[in-house]
Amino acid sequence: MTLKDVSAIHLASRSLRYSEACNQTLFDAHPQAMWVFDTGSRHILAANNAAAALYGMAPAALGALFVESLFPDGEGAALQDSLPPGDFQQEMRLCTQKKADGERMLVELACSSVQWALRPAVLVGVTDVGARHLADAHLSRRNEELEMRIEQSTGELQRSRGELQAFTSAMLHVLNAPLHVIDGFATTLAERHGAALDAQGQHYLARIQASSLQLARLIDDLRTLTYLPSMPMAPARVDLAPVCQRLMDELHKREPLRLLVLEMEPALPLVCDKNQLSLALACLLDNAWKFTSRKEQSWIRVGLMPGKNSAEIVLSVSDNGAGFDTAYTGKLFTAFERLHSSVDFPGTGLGLAIVKRVAQLHGGEVWAVAADRGGASFFMSLPQNPQDADSASDSPPSA
Repeated sequence: MTLKDVSAIHLASRSLRYSEACNQTLFDAHPQAMWVFDTGSRHILAANNAAAALYGMAPAALGALFVESLFPDGEGAALQDSLPPGDFQQEMRLCTQKKADGERMLVELACSSVQWALRPAVLVGVTDVGARHLADAHLSRRNEELEMRIEQSTGELQRSRGELQAFTSAMLHVLNAPLHVIDGFATTLAERHGAALDAQGQHYLARIQASSLQLARLIDDLRTLTYLPSMPMAPARVDLAPVCQRLMDELHKREPLRLLVLEMEPALPLVCDKNQLSLALACLLDNAWKFTSRKEQSWIRVGLMPGKNSAEIVLSVSDNGAGFDTAYTGKLFTAFERLHSSVDFPGTGLGLAIVKRVAQLHGGEVWAVAADRGGASFFMSLPQNPQDADSASDSPPSA
């Protein structure tokens, strides 16, 4: 008689059965719908409770089916054929499944090769993605509709802008014709018959000429404000000091007896569109010149200062003129908004609106600060594009 101690084998066998029971319990109770099928026969070997609930049948009934029973139109065989041979980690599939009542559902299958009861098998995790798919499809349709609406709105906006620009151009052209006639006759009247007019008549004639000049300036400013957005942007490194000096010389020609001190650094380099910024600077200097006209000792200061970050420069124009009421600061850069009487300080009411438009076209902002004892400072932030600066660094700043 041969005796053999099998206690270790018995213990290992019992441990294995316990492990399998635990795994089966975890498999059955897992919230993810899962089933296992035999690789060779395609017979479903097991299905958990979540899978039974998803398909609408008992786990035992589900476990008695073949894979093809869950797929419409032979997709089950196609799934099996598409899986890699031998052992593989995981394969994802998007396909259609059938419930017990025949209802179809869109699912995502996660397939992994396993050993089930010592047989090669495939573990399939099932996720119903129908609701998500519908939501994605709905979102996609809404995005397409939104893009279509944006495209339509953009087209309508461009058409409206073109129509407005055409109307403005026609209006300014139509206004120019009678204005030239009025100015021409007024000038001829003053030259040929001015001496024959009494004081009242000469006053009327002077008013006509002044109003004609004012309207001409208004038309020019309207044309500038209208066509600024369509002007080509050509950023380059520019020295604003010569530009500023030239503009001040032109102002002095209008009033040669005027005494005013211009405070400015020898060079004011920055990257900008020279033509547009020259327009803005002309408006700011004209504004400062106008509002310092009643000062015995007047000054205008032009300078550059750092912005919010290293990629921004702020242009400032300050004066010791009449200033403005801070309660109306929000109206300063609005077209035709005037904070002073046109009798005291004549103008078109469009200068600061042009300054704001130029700043916006450069990607910047404008603001103003009133001094406590009169005077004001106007600021324009100008982002400095390093690429524009690099492209212009090979040539000296343009004056």
